[in-house]
Amino acid sequence: MRQTLIAIVVGLFVAPVFPGQAQWVEPPGTGWVELQLSHQDTDRRFNHLGETEPLFNEGARSITTTIRLSGALGLWRGLDVWVDAPYHRLAFNDVVQDRRSSGLGDPRVFLRMGPALFGLNDLPVSFALRSGVKFPVGDFPIDPDIVPLTEGQRDWEVLVEVGKSFHPWPVYVMGWAGYRWREENTQIQRRPGDERLLYVAAGGSFEFLHWKIAVDGLFGRPPVRTDFGLVLENNRRTLVQLLPTLGGALGPGIVEIGARLPLHGHNLPAGPSVTLGYFLTWDQPVWK
Repeated sequence: MRQTLIAIVVGLFVAPVFPGQAQWVEPPGTGWVELQLSHQDTDRRFNHLGETEPLFNEGARSITTTIRLSGALGLWRGLDVWVDAPYHRLAFNDVVQDRRSSGLGDPRVFLRMGPALFGLNDLPVSFALRSGVKFPVGDFPIDPDIVPLTEGQRDWEVLVEVGKSFHPWPVYVMGWAGYRWREENTQIQRRPGDERLLYVAAGGSFEFLHWKIAVDGLFGRPPVRTDFGLVLENNRRTLVQLLPTLGGALGPGIVEIGARLPLHGHNLPAGPSVTLGYFLTWDQPVWK
């Protein structure tokens, strides 16, 4: 039971929020903001062999609804900051009882550096280095029947990003690869496994329609029980997802609807998710 509830909250962080229209470092004073709603309702999970099966408990369902406010702001030429702040409503229901939790989740803050920071401009391919931290908000519950809203420990990430626009054709490709170092959750004496991250996408626009197709991958190492020094080989987590998105202009921004379709995984919920978001950019600097 405890591992199932932890897997629900860990699954909240495997699909990073990063709009395709904003893959380049923002100029000073400009930026973007997105409000996104995502929802997953599933009774399936990937087991340690990568096979899909019902959740552990009889009649169990995992229901996750998340609202994310994320955005980026250019600080200096070639340097911007990116923030992601989630609010979760989580439920894990079975024949025994319904378990629900709601509240703020773990926020993430990143700095991103591009070649312009070092005086390199007009490169044929966009390049950036992104690094940041996810830190826990609130207490991690010890009660095995409470769905946690936090993973209970800090994570550190470093990623290399690349992007290419094929202007004047309204098409772009982008991607990143990186590594996530995970600290120990001292309340349960458990250190989650570090994770390798991979993301590739292609997108574009046609008249008022915007589209993107992406593949997102997370490849975790096994966690460790720090009280015994025990490596939990069968508890490593992986997830590969297909992320199609369609959008259209609405007012000053773009409304987007998408899906997260799990293709392969280990020890995480296996159901699809739907997303609905509103994306807004501003090109006029908020300061001179």
